[in-house]
Amino acid sequence: MTVAPSAAATRAATAARPRDPDIIATIGSTPLVALDRLFPPARFQVYGKCERFNPGGSIKDRAARSMIEHALSTGALMPGISTVVESSSGNLGIALAQLCNFYRLDLICVVDPRTTAQNAAIMRAYGATVESVDRDPETGEYLPSRIRRVRELLSTVPDAYWPNQYGNEYNARAHQHTMREIHEALPQAPDYLFLAAGTTGTLRGCAEYIAAEGLPTQVVAVDAVGSVIFGPPEPWESRHRRTIPGHGAAVVPALLRPGLEDRVVKVTDLDCVRGCRALLAKESILAGGSSGAVMAALLDSSSWITPGATCVAILPDGGDRYLDTIYSDSWVESRFG
Repeated sequence: MTVAPSAAATRAATAARPRDPDIIATIGSTPLVALDRLFPPARFQVYGKCERFNPGGSIKDRAARSMIEHALSTGALMPGISTVVESSSGNLGIALAQLCNFYRLDLICVVDPRTTAQNAAIMRAYGATVESVDRDPETGEYLPSRIRRVRELLSTVPDAYWPNQYGNEYNARAHQHTMREIHEALPQAPDYLFLAAGTTGTLRGCAEYIAAEGLPTQVVAVDAVGSVIFGPPEPWESRHRRTIPGHGAAVVPALLRPGLEDRVVKVTDLDCVRGCRALLAKESILAGGSSGAVMAALLDSSSWITPGATCVAILPDGGDRYLDTIYSDSWVESRFG
């Protein structure tokens, strides 16, 4: 005679069984692919870390998960009660919308006109409320206006919580794991790491891992012309106005620390377009604007990269959200001639 297990035994067995992976568990472990067609390996080897394969489509999934799950673990966020309020130009808003939908949290995302209609629609599909602001009248930039609106919402929305991607340590901590993945995927540490700087979370997290492990990797931060992250812009930079989001900032991020980067390379919006289209033409990779910025920086840096070196380029997102801009001939022609 077969004896059915007791309810207590069933519960114990269930608790001991590994939890099945959910969609959030798929964040990270993105592929590292050789870019041999765009960068012939006879000169130096280049690999691309393809962050578009995160479930929300970008590297921002890592930061969103790290910040939200830390806030949940400390009680700063309560499922079914709390409202997350954040400023984003696109990808972080989508990443947060996915996380908030999963954990039963409300989200208000403050964006600006650079945020595409598609990105805003994706956020709304996850259940987020999307608010758009205009340029700050004093600086002519969007970020100060977005932050001001976030602060207004924090004072009026009950149980509101601001992850503050520009100052949240758990944004940076997420990218210690990003660098660990790169390190463990290669026979030895890369000689150069090229990454786009915005909130500087990726920069700081990767640089801290490199320092902690004693790696010889030099970090090349790719910034936008006109950005203030690494110091006041040169006078000539005032002729350029940034329209492609994802890198650069109008305010120095609180996460930034001196000496994280070994070198800074600045690129224009047109450089981003050229980088994206070169990556598509040579490697068949449809990448986003900040990925194009990193590619443009690598192409411009070939004269000083040590022959035989190994380089890794972090490609933050895919290009499917830029079809009406970077990959539209009419959009490019209207802005750059």
